[in-house]
Amino acid sequence: MSSAVAAHAAREALERLWPSDPFFDALEHYVALLLEANRRVNLTRVVEPEAVARLHLLDSLAALPLVDALGPKRAIDLGSGGGIPALPLAIARPGIAWSLVDSVGKKAAILRDFVDRLGLDNVIVLAERAETLGRDDRHRERYELATARACAALPVLAELALPMLRLGGQLVAWKGPLGDDDPEVRAGNAVSSLLGGGALRLSDAGHAELGGHRFVMAEKLAPTPARFPRRPGEPARRPLG
Repeated sequence: MSSAVAAHAAREALERLWPSDPFFDALEHYVALLLEANRRVNLTRVVEPEAVARLHLLDSLAALPLVDALGPKRAIDLGSGGGIPALPLAIARPGIAWSLVDSVGKKAAILRDFVDRLGLDNVIVLAERAETLGRDDRHRERYELATARACAALPVLAELALPMLRLGGQLVAWKGPLGDDDPEVRAGNAVSSLLGGGALRLSDAGHAELGGHRFVMAEKLAPTPARFPRRPGEPARRPLG
C-alpha cells in the first residue's frame, strides 16, 4: 500500500472517530509524509491506517479541549520524533506558535521538511536538548503550554518541561492508564513542587478507542529555581524525587 493510499485510509478511519473538519486535508497530507519518511528513518512503529487514525491522530486531537481551555499563544513539544502530537495540534490550531524539539538531528531535519511541505508558518523545529533550551533566555519561562508524548517518565519530564513554562502555563503529558497512587505520579508530584509546579492532575483522554490513555497536567505556579534543569543527560541519569 502506498503512503498516499494509507494516509487516505487513515483519514477515513479518523472520520469515524472524530467530526470531520477542513483541516483533515492537511492531516492526511501529514500522514502521507510521515509514512513515506518512515520507510527511510524509524519514526513510528504504528503504520496500519486504522492504528494511525486511533493512536496518532485521535490521540493527538483528544487534547484539543485542554488546549482550547488554556488558549496558549506559544507552545513547546518535547521529544517530537515524527511530530506526534504537536503537528496534528498545530494543523488544527494554526493560531498557536509551536516549537518542536528533538535532539536527534536527522529527525529534526525530517520535521523541518514536513513543516515546509505542509506550509505551517506557525511551527519551528529545534534540534537541541531540552536541558539546554531550559537555560536559554529565549525559551526559559516563555511558553504557556508544554506537551510531550512517550518522551520521559514524569519526574524527568517535569525537570525538562517546567523551566520552559510561564507562570500559569501548563504541562500536558500523554500517558497510559496511570492512577494517583502510581509511583511515577508520586515521584512526579515531588519534582513538580520542587520546580515551581502544582500537583499533577490526571484526566481521561475521553475516547474509549484510546484504551485508558490519560493526560497528566501540571500548572506552573512559581519560578523554577535557577539551578534547574541540570546539565544535558543528568535528569535521565539521576531523576529527582
